[in-house]
Amino acid sequence: MLSDKDKKQIAQKGISEEKLREEFEQFKTGFPFLKLEGAAAAGKGIYVPTDEERDKYIRTWQEYKDEGHRIVKFVPASGAASRMFKNMFAFLNGDHDKPETDFEKEFFAGIKKFAFHKALCDKCKQNNGKSLKEMLEAGEYKAIVANMLNGEGLNYGQLPKGLLLFHNYEDGPRTPMEEHLVEAALYASSNGEAHVHFTVSHEHMDLFKAKVAEKAGKYEKRFGVKYDITFSEQKPSTDTVAVNPDNTPFRNEDGSLLFRPGGHGALIENLNEIDADIVFIKNIDNVVPDRLKDDTVTYKQLIAGVLVTLQKKAFEYLRVLDSGTYNHEKLEEIIRFLQRDLCCRKPDIKELEDADLVIYLRKKLNRPMRVCGMVKNVGEPGGGPFLTYNQDGTISLQILESSQIDQSNEEYVSMFKQGTHFNPVDLVCATKDYKGKPFNLPDYVDKTTGFISSKSKNGRDLKALELPGLWNGSMSDWNTVFVEVPLSTFNPVKTVNDLLREQHQ
Repeated sequence: MLSDKDKKQIAQKGISEEKLREEFEQFKTGFPFLKLEGAAAAGKGIYVPTDEERDKYIRTWQEYKDEGHRIVKFVPASGAASRMFKNMFAFLNGDHDKPETDFEKEFFAGIKKFAFHKALCDKCKQNNGKSLKEMLEAGEYKAIVANMLNGEGLNYGQLPKGLLLFHNYEDGPRTPMEEHLVEAALYASSNGEAHVHFTVSHEHMDLFKAKVAEKAGKYEKRFGVKYDITFSEQKPSTDTVAVNPDNTPFRNEDGSLLFRPGGHGALIENLNEIDADIVFIKNIDNVVPDRLKDDTVTYKQLIAGVLVTLQKKAFEYLRVLDSGTYNHEKLEEIIRFLQRDLCCRKPDIKELEDADLVIYLRKKLNRPMRVCGMVKNVGEPGGGPFLTYNQDGTISLQILESSQIDQSNEEYVSMFKQGTHFNPVDLVCATKDYKGKPFNLPDYVDKTTGFISSKSKNGRDLKALELPGLWNGSMSDWNTVFVEVPLSTFNPVKTVNDLLREQHQ
């Protein structure tokens, strides 16, 4: 039962009582596992273009940009970098004063190579009266880490990833946010403008805006573009309620309900407010220095070229269906396009009369579309590309996380393990219909694809509700196409030592 205090709390967040009841119910019933047809692979759901095809699609994208469409680069950047420094926090708070683990040894051995080395050295001089080199010689390892992580130092333990110094250049080090601005100029600008949108957390908003004000002019000059940089926060209304292990509401010390951010699936609301013909989506930490950007730029243009080609075709067919000037042969052609190019199949399609077939084809063509780059699996964790059954009995391409797969089904688990590709979050999306009207994206979310995870707060166990992931269930009812892209386009930074990899040097 909700008390008046509860009702007031949810009203402030913009959450309805009905939505809250649904969430409590979901904890009790759980979420169904997905029914799989198989892992997608090259030639079976994943398109591997030839060099000629690749060049053709890049030309198509260039032509599309020249027509002056509005293109936006959308970068989820709200997470704090605390996970990136998990091992160094453990060292700071541990019992040993010298590096003992392989991770700690690698960190200190490579410390000169980090792009933040100079900034860290300055903090050491300011706080400890010694240079970084002198502190290393004196064995003051913990004090060095404290200068990196804590508020009186660089505060990297609290800052967002987007504002850490990642890469060294002649003219000074760059943050991931700057690398994304550079990328936007290289493949996502049109009419001399580059639109970039960052989703950030509330406490980091001012820091991001300050950094943009400081740096954007430099890249405008360099690339001859004008930036339009916007920000948004996850909406409080997308937070989800937490429960105790017995599914009763988890309450804070003051008796209020505990709400938690609903994961990246909440960002479908932010994406829904973006006015654009084409949107690129890529995580904040997947960036490389300029010397390695060529592949990224090539393949971003390729997947965008594939998207606008497929979209054009789908729009043509929708106009034909609207006009009523088609025969059965034409319908057969549209079915082939849907099955072959958009990888969407309906096993009993032969049984449909023409009138029902038209309704079905129209529904499947007239929805948001995305093309996702997929890289070959090299044992990195993350979701993978699958052919799955949808609620309406059709089969289409989806990106799945392991939590969405029934672990007791041996066949499904082996499909997941033997998958040849995985998802690096490299998406390009078309979110308007053939009349130029934006789709309402929350209408295309499959609400049954959320999941429940186990967490704790102040030593008490709780169950949390994760919304359907942005590129998982939130885009479940989109037309989805997978294209193979090289591994060189995927260089995420999950731990601070990843910055020591050759790709980030």
